[in-house]
Amino acid sequence: MSLVSAGISNTAATLLKFSPTAWLKSWLLYIGIQTHVGSTIDPELKPLHNVCEYLNALHIYADEAREGKVRTVEAHHFCAHVRKDLRQCLLYDSCTPGARLIGIEYMIPKEKYLQLPEEEQKLWHSHEFEVQSGMLVLPTPATHQGHADKWEKLETEAMKEVVGLYGKTWHTWQVDIHDEIPMGVPRLMGSLTEYEQLDIDKALADRNRRFDVDHNKKKEVRKGIEGPGIAENADSWWKEAKEKRLGVYAG
Repeated sequence: MSLVSAGISNTAATLLKFSPTAWLKSWLLYIGIQTHVGSTIDPELKPLHNVCEYLNALHIYADEAREGKVRTVEAHHFCAHVRKDLRQCLLYDSCTPGARLIGIEYMIPKEKYLQLPEEEQKLWHSHEFEVQSGMLVLPTPATHQGHADKWEKLETEAMKEVVGLYGKTWHTWQVDIHDEIPMGVPRLMGSLTEYEQLDIDKALADRNRRFDVDHNKKKEVRKGIEGPGIAENADSWWKEAKEKRLGVYAG
């Protein structure tokens, strides 16, 4: 992306502050114009120029979930729309300048996911619960401070697409255990898929306070968002734990 297009990005973001039309937002995201986060215009950092979306949610460790155990990590996603059927996200432990890079996530639509080999499908997780529970949010950017209601409408429109995506996520830094330096091998991550797995009111309390959001309110706003149905091989770790009645499913 050129310096000129990055300048257009800033202009577009400013215009959306006053006229945040959902379809326009979706179109801008698709062509890679940055409206969620500030533009990266350094000509030497070209792979970052298309980062256009900032998401926040909780991730779980897949191998532990397979045993019915729940260990969560807050993940800040900074995503680029590589193609209409592929997003790639840099994952950080915060949204501050000193944030630590903790992993990556790829997102694809269901039709693309169903084309994958069966064993590959088992490495991916769904987003339906994350969206419908209000857990997954697009934090309000500076361009929309004071216009939270308008941003909520844009976020809701974005969630209508995210709800049907499948994610493949690897964390390279277990910041909840190793604070100073990343250690060990990358860990496959997943998402929560039902309320029985965790008290999300408690788990999201600090996040909600920091971003001034209410996931229960978002849950109500998103009641009309229906996913395409979760594929059989997705979220394989939870299904295995449930079948064997392990951990959170032991009762």
